[in-house]
Amino acid sequence: MRVPHDARVLVADGAKMLFFRNEGDADQPVLKIVSAEEQADPRDRDVKTDAAGQKPGGTGGSTIGEADYHRQAEDRFAADAAAMLNKGALSNAYEKLIVVASPKTLGELRHHYHKETQHRLLAEIPKDLARQPVDKIEAALLAYEAH
Repeated sequence: MRVPHDARVLVADGAKMLFFRNEGDADQPVLKIVSAEEQADPRDRDVKTDAAGQKPGGTGGSTIGEADYHRQAEDRFAADAAAMLNKGALSNAYEKLIVVASPKTLGELRHHYHKETQHRLLAEIPKDLARQPVDKIEAALLAYEAH
């Protein structure tokens, strides 16, 4: 895919977010980091303190579903990333946007896009590249064919 000059590219997963600006041209992107953020990503079992509770009046084996604190933290992180995108779109900080995110993160981001952000969105790529070096991200963007 072509990445327009000055387009913004968000690369994210549930715990890491890289926000780039393309300083190259559409056929030879040169991604430069505008901002980066990473949150601690503990496993769910490391965050929980208690076992699942019993349903009122339940007799043995009937438990209330356990909360997935890891997933909740990742969803909050995606919501924060979308808020940053929305703020940039509403302040005209960018004209064109490409989002590359793991499928679950991408799904959560979509719930929080403002209409202005949606209007600037050129592509969404369901791929987990947040832990890849910049040259691999650039290559993946060039190789991506919209379906």
